[in-house]
Amino acid sequence: MALLGRLLPLALALALGPAATQASPGKSPYQLVLQHSRLRGRQHGPNVCAVQKLIGTNKKYFTNCKQWYQRKICGKSTVISYECCPGYEKVPGEKGCPAALPLSNLYETLGVVGATTSQLYTDRTEKLRPEMEGPGSFTIFAPSNEAWASLPAIVTVNCARLLKADHHATNGVVHLIDKVISTISHNIQQIIEIEDTFETLRAAVAASGLNTLLEGDGQYTLLAPTNEAFEKIPAETLNRILGDPEALRDLLNNHILKSAMCAEAIVAGLSLETLEGTTLEVGCSGDMLTINGKPIISNKDVVATNGVIHFIDELLIPDSAKMLFELAEESDVSTAVDLFRQAGLGTHLSGTERLTLLAPMNSVFKDGTPPIDARMKNLLLNHMIKDQLASKYLYHGQILETLGGKKLRVFVYRNSLCIENSCIAAHDKRGRYGTLFTMDRVLTPPAGTVMDVLKGDSRFSMLVAAIQSAGLTETLNREGVYTVFAPTNEAFQALPPGELNKLLGNAKELANILKYHVGDEILVSGGIGALVRLKSLQGDKLEVSSKNNVVNVNKEPVTEVDIMATNGVVHAISSVLQPPANRPQERGDELADSALEIFKQASAFSRATQSSVKLAPVYQRLLERMKH
Repeated sequence: MALLGRLLPLALALALGPAATQASPGKSPYQLVLQHSRLRGRQHGPNVCAVQKLIGTNKKYFTNCKQWYQRKICGKSTVISYECCPGYEKVPGEKGCPAALPLSNLYETLGVVGATTSQLYTDRTEKLRPEMEGPGSFTIFAPSNEAWASLPAIVTVNCARLLKADHHATNGVVHLIDKVISTISHNIQQIIEIEDTFETLRAAVAASGLNTLLEGDGQYTLLAPTNEAFEKIPAETLNRILGDPEALRDLLNNHILKSAMCAEAIVAGLSLETLEGTTLEVGCSGDMLTINGKPIISNKDVVATNGVIHFIDELLIPDSAKMLFELAEESDVSTAVDLFRQAGLGTHLSGTERLTLLAPMNSVFKDGTPPIDARMKNLLLNHMIKDQLASKYLYHGQILETLGGKKLRVFVYRNSLCIENSCIAAHDKRGRYGTLFTMDRVLTPPAGTVMDVLKGDSRFSMLVAAIQSAGLTETLNREGVYTVFAPTNEAFQALPPGELNKLLGNAKELANILKYHVGDEILVSGGIGALVRLKSLQGDKLEVSSKNNVVNVNKEPVTEVDIMATNGVVHAISSVLQPPANRPQERGDELADSALEIFKQASAFSRATQSSVKLAPVYQRLLERMKH
């Protein structure tokens, strides 16, 4: 046991590595199975998952469609139960699991997911727990009490398929195969040198220094591009790659699989890793072998002493060998790229400076593109980060500097990863010098504090006056992380005059109401799921939800989202929110400025509101009532 106590912390430390952030836009096999379990559980309420439990055991599984109808896992019978999907919890009196669990550090999350043994051994180390509780971005593979079973591989012998194996005789054993095995005498490099169709590949391998690998020991699969494959790409692109040793090596490594893979071993789609670190989808269609769904293999199963070669007639250029504009051309951001070029910023997309491009997806501009002027050019510069980033290494609260001189904040939520008001909508593409982030909207850099934002918008003149009267100006001006649901002037004017006068005449009650409109963390619209409970400065929680791109707070619609400030975010609302009715509100002895004075202050901030044909009579009636 003492040895186990020493080994497990070491295993945990090795499992703790730089990691992918929670918000990954693509669906993994696990996410697809979880999605099916959600569909089966939705009749029991939001975020309820159906699970199958093996009878007589504690093993539970999220299931796919086939397993669901068979009611079996690997041939063993199961029973169906329903529970909260990962990351959600029940709310008393409400159906299903409507509330998202708060995010915790890695150490606390071990307890949430039930990895208590991993948590126990973490406690026994000197340095691991503080690291797991501190800042950073990591993934921990936390051991459970169950082991994964290995899938059997398809067996081939020199690319001949094994039809019937292990027929024992008195003096040996017989294996039946589907073809005659030829004598093998050449390694991969030697085959490249003698094949005329590999003239360009031969020169590229020599320039990259990979010939040593391809003639050495090991077992590899070379997806060998023919001369025709090299001729298909633009000459400018080919010359750039051939003249760049790092890009060239990445290109060739993207054609080498880490193990020998014969065509006969492919009976379904397989994800195979290249020496470059990318993943290629190798599959089959009839007698054709496919790469990433394309039948580009012209000759297969040329066996060498150190692997196997498949001839391909299309070059597999990895993202790491591409320039930013090439990455963008293959992504759903072509409209944004056109705007960058129109603004004279195209050189940043083809240059050698290290940067990250935050490119809004095409659907953002479905109603048209903005005109290119000095303001728009500066905004586009603020969509370029002065470093080549990877989204999996971003962490909550990180500050990013733009080419336009702004500082942007990173927000990590349970199901999304956002930079200011804009969230990453697809897997990032890391190129030779730059990285492409596909974003779900145009980014708005923060401009001033929350109070600056409110004072600069005439819609909030009454709110500004109320904040000043309640003594909250300093709070909303200082550094912090606030989400302000800001009632517009119309929201205040919609209150009955008696209620409005009573509210504005009591300092303590006014401050209490206003604090209920301020959350104690930054929540942008892209970070709102089905339901988020946000703690307010007043103490009670606000229920924030999003459905069909409409955000609601306490079931009241938000009229404008994501007005970014340096110390928070402002969401405009058309009603004044009330704390829960069962919370008694004490009336303060000290009166605030009279309602009349507050309206006078509001008018100073909003001449436009006073002069409005619609609002002027409302002002006048309220002022007359207060005089009497």
